[in-house]
Amino acid sequence: MEYHERPASFRQARLNPFDRGEEEGGPPGGKTPSRDELRPELFSSKSRNQSLDRAMDLGLAEDHFSRPVGSFVASDIEQLKMAIEECKRLILELPEHSERQKDTVVKLIHLRLKLQELNDPEEDEPNLRVLLEHRFSKEKSKSVKQTCDKCSTIIWGLIQTWYTCTGCYYRCHSKCLNLINKPCVRSKVSHQSEYELSICPEIGLDRQDYRCAECRTPVSLRGVPSEARQCDYTGQYYCSTCHWNDTAVIPARVIHNWEFEPRKVCRSSMRYLALMIPRPVLKLREVNPLLFNFVEELVEIRKLRQDILLMKPYFITCKEAMEARLLLQLHDRQHFVENNDMYSLQDLIDISSGRLSCSLTEIHTTFAKHIKLDCDRCQAKGFVCELCKEGDILFPFDSHTSVCHDCSAVFHRDCFYDNSTTCPKCARMTERKHDDPPDPKDK
Repeated sequence: MEYHERPASFRQARLNPFDRGEEEGGPPGGKTPSRDELRPELFSSKSRNQSLDRAMDLGLAEDHFSRPVGSFVASDIEQLKMAIEECKRLILELPEHSERQKDTVVKLIHLRLKLQELNDPEEDEPNLRVLLEHRFSKEKSKSVKQTCDKCSTIIWGLIQTWYTCTGCYYRCHSKCLNLINKPCVRSKVSHQSEYELSICPEIGLDRQDYRCAECRTPVSLRGVPSEARQCDYTGQYYCSTCHWNDTAVIPARVIHNWEFEPRKVCRSSMRYLALMIPRPVLKLREVNPLLFNFVEELVEIRKLRQDILLMKPYFITCKEAMEARLLLQLHDRQHFVENNDMYSLQDLIDISSGRLSCSLTEIHTTFAKHIKLDCDRCQAKGFVCELCKEGDILFPFDSHTSVCHDCSAVFHRDCFYDNSTTCPKCARMTERKHDDPPDPKDK
């Protein structure tokens, strides 16, 4: 289909349905009737459909998604409102599910978008704004499926400017930026990286003075004036604006009950838990050491992590391992190569689902294959059992070996069990220390 530019006079005629001359069926001589003379037609039964088309032309004649040019007078907005009301009435009168009714619904949507554009015209907004430790970045996405976290209404990306915090992903209209009173959750994560480890620590709605714990809006369990919604993480009650019935896994329930069912949380708790989920801040041996007695998967993961820590000295002194970047296979769980007792909430979720056991076993096999088979330098750093002096070369991460806690020598488990036998290497070192004369400089 070929499109041609319309002359300015035609565009003006389409923009103003009340200024029509002889070319468009007006009175002879080009005399244009006044708006007061035409306004009764909008409510007459004979020309109601014709007047609806005229009014809707104001919003549909041009691209209603483009930025408005020039200033619009109040009458333009009033005409759009009249067209919207007439369109709503016509939808109710037309046959159900008819093609004309569907077309009218589409026109109603376009008219409402045009009206919103006129009421809230786009301004030249900065690309980055800093407010209450939020770093708001101007969004260019035209998706209409976002919701403003401040006013809880839909963000019409086609015609509205909106921002997203790059730290906590707080979204809002540009007009709502100056109304925000919630600081960025990422700053809380940076200054206070710890979980609430009590299960739903409720203090009671009366202790909150029957107000939302965040915005202090009056709330009640009966929903008058606003419904009180409890956050399972903080135990406090919130209004429907601060609590959208989002769900999240609660760390306290995981640690104490090994329960992973998502519970309802408020918006701020949801963002906090989302930012905290990859952080290794849970020391299970201190918080709940009995958990290892009931969850076999935790014992398996702990053994794999201990073996990986024993493999780490081989890799940091091996040129081939450094070039192959073997340790980077754990880049998303860096704490696994630093300690064996700290866990993140994501680790526990993956342990429960079985994903972590599969991936960590595969990495463990790759590491062991490099040390014991592929690399001659790493093989040369193996041990021979000094108690029986038989068998293959031993490594500290082998399942049938025992390691001396003092000198790190490796023996067969049957030969050296729980340090019940004297370690030959420790005995030599002690004897050597007694035989060597004291250094005069130490006096």
